Amino acid sequence: MYGPFSRRGKRKLSSEINVVPFIDVMLVLLVIFMITAPMMNQGVEVELPQASAEPIDSDTPPLIVSVDSNGEYYMSRDGDNTPVSLESLGAQVQSVLAEQPQTPVMVRGDRNVSYGQVITLMATLQSAGVPNVGLVSEPGSGN
Repeated sequence: MYGPFSRRGKRKLSSEINVVPFIDVMLVLLVIFMITAPMMNQGVEVELPQASAEPIDSDTPPLIVSVDSNGEYYMSRDGDNTPVSLESLGAQVQSVLAEQPQTPVMVRGDRNVSYGQVITLMATLQSAGVPNVGLVSEPGSGN
């Protein structure tokens, strides 16, 4: 008997969510981001703002490695500036870190020194085994 209330020809409703369209959209977005991500960080000109930061609280005095405007390197601990060559700097930093491994290492570069010399200094510190290098700056006029 086929009446208006017969269930023979009707399909049962499904209470599951079809996630296939969501997966398709996610894959398309993933491909788009994979293509555009390398383009985002090439050749971008930035003007860094001046900002004030909180001083670092540490129990041990920091080891400060400085580069002056003439490109000469100095190592300072407890206030005494000792001139040092770039070649011997790594060994001296390693000896300080061997005595006190938790010593923070800071780089203090003159405003007029070239960017390449600061990067060379930081690479030397990294090869000497310094895990983190902090940069020392003067408080800025901005926020």
